Amino acid sequence: MNALLRKIGFSLPIIQAPMAGVSTPAMAAAVSNSGGLGSIGVGASDAETARGMIAAVRAASDRPFNVNLFCNRPAIADRPREAAWLARLAPDFLRLGAQPPAELREIYTSFVADDAKLTMLLEERPKVVSFHFGLPPAEQIAALRDAGIVLLATATSLNEAQAIAAAGIDAVVAQGFEAGGHRGVFDPDAPDDRLGTIALTRLLVLRLELPVIAAGGIMDGAGIAACLALGASAVQLGTAFVACPESAADPGYRAALLSSASEHTVMTTAISGRPARCIANRFTALGEQAEPGMVPAYPIAYDAGKALNTAAKAAGEAGFGAQWAGQAAVLARSLPAATLVAELRSEMEQALSRLAENLFINQEGEQGA
Repeated sequence: MNALLRKIGFSLPIIQAPMAGVSTPAMAAAVSNSGGLGSIGVGASDAETARGMIAAVRAASDRPFNVNLFCNRPAIADRPREAAWLARLAPDFLRLGAQPPAELREIYTSFVADDAKLTMLLEERPKVVSFHFGLPPAEQIAALRDAGIVLLATATSLNEAQAIAAAGIDAVVAQGFEAGGHRGVFDPDAPDDRLGTIALTRLLVLRLELPVIAAGGIMDGAGIAACLALGASAVQLGTAFVACPESAADPGYRAALLSSASEHTVMTTAISGRPARCIANRFTALGEQAEPGMVPAYPIAYDAGKALNTAAKAAGEAGFGAQWAGQAAVLARSLPAATLVAELRSEMEQALSRLAENLFINQEGEQGA
């Protein structure tokens, strides 16, 4: 067992990604009970809702699990920009028989400004806490570490990973450009090298001393084995778990994921205000038509996105949802989470066995020559 798995206390190098709005306590518990590391995303929840989610996981499992937080810089309101975006969306609202919101709000409080959530975590002390969109202040990191919590953070580049290491985080999640959902970039306005999972994972394994968790476009055990061969200590899968019955994905999202629509994903800022990979749908097409700089800041833009999706669903239209999915989404399987983990383990072991057999055959051939 590698050092990261031993430190956290799970046996399989499989982490279920903490997809806010999709992952549930039932899913996290099922994954953890199966030997992986289950996760819940509480970035979109207030402190007491997050506390309830933690309690729900604990009621179904006594195994370690991960609690994920958003560390984006708080949004700065731009009323003219927000009004222009609402005006741009107004025809779609009207076509669906609804009115756009009068104004937009910052619907989530970033962990960097959420003292109540920090207090709750220090009281509940989950085994693992992870950060997305950046890092919290040093004093928050120190408080969580002093509480004995293992810390993870997402990086999309070497510079971000080096900042994570310097901050005293225990492991880095190497999120490749293939990944579904929100891109974990610290600064969404900075240039993005868009490194893929293989390149980023190998780069961080070679340049960092802390454990690396590969993430992005990984859907089966062969993908897990490939990342372990690159030197990753574990692998994080998100899209692979969306079709599980324990997920909170709505019927339209599930139908899109399990259809040919999942063959096409795009990176868009239109839904939330931050770049995120989504199954191509009516909302992503709308985003492609938007002028640069029109979409409001995250998560203010998400207030409009959620309202438009609610109106669409009420009208029987599923094409405006945040149908987050990675580039290999077409490989998704509709299996209970525990069954999926068992399948992933079997596939991983078979792939590693084939790799070892091929290496042995090659070595035998070289000796015979």
